[in-house]
Amino acid sequence: MTTILKKLILVAVMIVFSAGMASAQTVRVGIAAEPYPPFTTPDASGNWSGWEIDIMKALCEEAKLDCVITPTAWDGIIPALMSKKIDMIIGSMSITAERMKSIDFSDKYYNTPAVVIGTKRSKFDATPEGLKGKYIGVQSATIHKVYVEKYFTGAKIKEYQTQDEANQDLVAGRIDATQADSMAMADFLETAEGKACCELKGTVADDPAILGSGVGAGIRKGDDALKSKINAAIAAIRANGKYDEISKKYFSFDIYGE
Repeated sequence: MTTILKKLILVAVMIVFSAGMASAQTVRVGIAAEPYPPFTTPDASGNWSGWEIDIMKALCEEAKLDCVITPTAWDGIIPALMSKKIDMIIGSMSITAERMKSIDFSDKYYNTPAVVIGTKRSKFDATPEGLKGKYIGVQSATIHKVYVEKYFTGAKIKEYQTQDEANQDLVAGRIDATQADSMAMADFLETAEGKACCELKGTVADDPAILGSGVGAGIRKGDDALKSKINAAIAAIRANGKYDEISKKYFSFDIYGE
């Protein structure tokens, strides 16, 4: 009788353990391997921090997902999602019609404008006329590269693998300007190097077809279950105050946008 009871208890424990394991879906979250402060930044040990990392953790906790950060080269991050090397992208990826031909997106989790910053020694604005003849740096495989190529045709465009490389060339005087997300540029302008060399030249004219309708989590087409979980989690952390609690650590304004 005792042996049978022990077996029944063991079976019950195994069932409970299996149910617990099944409830925590493992999701490999692709982030850009290149640092993008204040959104994502690695330390010397390879541990990642930043606003987007904190938001990702909050979303995964709310959705009861076991999320594993998976750094991936930015220019290969969509192919990695499509080939199932990762399951989701949390990497300041704007929701655009062009990208939606290949992947799906969650609802937006932030929306900030694109800006141009440039050297203080040269006076110009963020317009095609202002940038004519100027060297402008832009990160490859981004909406900013597409925008610059369409609108700043009179400028001399230089591509970089990372935004940090463009920033460093701006500091060194090898380019006159760079275009990127306003928050990434605001963070750079707060550094000692940024304060010394550069200034905001202005916000670029909006083009939703290129710049998108905000930033969302990239999700593989057909993975509607994961999309629903992330959308519900975004709504939940917005409603319960967690989103604002995280954002106030990094920003003095509402990054969610309109």
